[in-house]
Amino acid sequence: MEKRIAILATNGFEESELVSPKEAMEKEGFKVDIVSLEKGKIKAWDKDDWGKEYDVDHSLEEVSAKDYNALVLPGGVINPDNLRREESALIFVRDFFKQGKPVGAICHAAWTLISAEVVKGRTMTSFHSIRKDVENAGTLWVDEEVVVDEALVTSRNPGDLPAFNSKVIEEIKEGKHDLQHA
Repeated sequence: MEKRIAILATNGFEESELVSPKEAMEKEGFKVDIVSLEKGKIKAWDKDDWGKEYDVDHSLEEVSAKDYNALVLPGGVINPDNLRREESALIFVRDFFKQGKPVGAICHAAWTLISAEVVKGRTMTSFHSIRKDVENAGTLWVDEEVVVDEALVTSRNPGDLPAFNSKVIEEIKEGKHDLQHA
């Protein structure tokens, strides 16, 4: 059965943190959709300036977590800050956790997880500048390139993408997990 993966992003996502996992998952034969707040295009942030535009496959209105086997959240500063203000995005994220499906979050994407209230009691990592945010949400923050806590995979920055991609793919192949934190 083909695995379907959602990448939830909006304008200002860190380009490499969407492109690299998407390409890695597609090489595994997974169907990967870019899901956003609205249809159309979203614009990447590429290190220190705006990057390319990417087509949105589905708006949040068109899909739900049950349509997918896993969720990936790229970082960037603007992207997760916008997503965490949208209740539809937070519900979408929460539903993956309720269903025990793998979720990968890199860099500042932890902000979205914090606002979705799905990280308390977990061990995870993030971009170093938001360490206190992550700890204040009730997690054990560690400085490692990739951290797996049940079906949650987190990494710090674009330099961690090879390890992040590998672990996300591994978790997707394992499938649903028992719900200890739901």
